[in-house]
Amino acid sequence: MEENSSSFCCRHLRDPCRSFGQRCSRLVKEQRARFYILRRCVTMLVCWNECGDP
Repeated sequence: MEENSSSFCCRHLRDPCRSFGQRCSRLVKEQRARFYILRRCVTMLVCWNECGDP
């Protein structure tokens, strides 16, 4: 069991850029999804406001 944890630690220390890249790409995907939802909501509100005025 100690070998497994030490190999994980060594692997994590050996490839810090890889874990950073994975974390960064996950955050970029989350932000992209949030901006998509926000953009859709704003578009829907603008269209509703324009079509709602007689």
